[in-house]
Amino acid sequence: MYRQALRFASVAGLLAALFSATAHADEVKTVSVVDDRGVTVEVPAQPKRIASISYFADDVALALGIKPVASTYMTSGREPDFLLGLTSGMKQIGQRAKPNLELLSEAKPDLIVAIRRYTVGNAAQLEKIAPYVAYNMELLTESDREIAELSKLLGKPERGLELNADFRKHLADYAAKAPKDVHPRFMIMWGGEVPFAFHTENTAASIVAAIGGDNIAGPKQPGGEFGIDLSLETMLEKDPEVIFVYDSGPDRPHENNPIWQQLSAVKNNRVFYVGDQWVETNGPIAREIVLREAAHYLYPDAFPAVDVRAEAARLIPAEAQK
Repeated sequence: MYRQALRFASVAGLLAALFSATAHADEVKTVSVVDDRGVTVEVPAQPKRIASISYFADDVALALGIKPVASTYMTSGREPDFLLGLTSGMKQIGQRAKPNLELLSEAKPDLIVAIRRYTVGNAAQLEKIAPYVAYNMELLTESDREIAELSKLLGKPERGLELNADFRKHLADYAAKAPKDVHPRFMIMWGGEVPFAFHTENTAASIVAAIGGDNIAGPKQPGGEFGIDLSLETMLEKDPEVIFVYDSGPDRPHENNPIWQQLSAVKNNRVFYVGDQWVETNGPIAREIVLREAAHYLYPDAFPAVDVRAEAARLIPAEAQK
């Protein structure tokens, strides 16, 4: 009789514990996160309607098999190949540097994930629409943390850690296979009368440097910006052998400067106009594709050319491609 009572008590205790755990889980309606503003934000547990100001949240969400409801763009009318053009099925809320808050509100997001430097001034307005989390999205040293944190907020923390581990392995593999006797001088730039070049800590530049490239823009100053204006005269002095230019459209004033034609990269046809993933590189899809492209552009005899959309199709789960 005693044993039967004890067994009953044990089962009852287990059921009570399970009920308590379930009740507690039901009570957990928000998750706290400290973003790159240093602000603590209460985010809905496993948000369903994500709005992305920049492509970073699109990138992370799609890698996790989740499709955001709204997104900004980099260049109007162009859907990024590295995201398979899937942003065309999301509500367009303007250019990333000046999102349209009215359109954002119409999307009824339950989480806004934004690039910090373009949105911190509008924080109060954004917070009225939905919980707003801002990340720097600039440096490779920040990328793993940003991906891990957002994956956790989206309810898939283990997958976020796997994506980070996979990238670190791939980066090491490419670096090991890269030729050791050459270190091509390179730069990554926005076009313009005075080009803007990325310092080595910038995510895309860090990837190129990690596989043997020598960045003519060099490291950033402590506490400084992730990029610098480089005159064509300075570029000629440093003479990059490979130039990556963010392709923001047909306006390319740097090409009209006669100095441009004197650069080794130009004379040797090693100027590459690259896509949005080279600017929005902190997400798991973008940085994997940039790694493969950079390896081919630096060492065309050692690494194959890259089909960006084919790579993206392998990296984005099928359920998110529908």
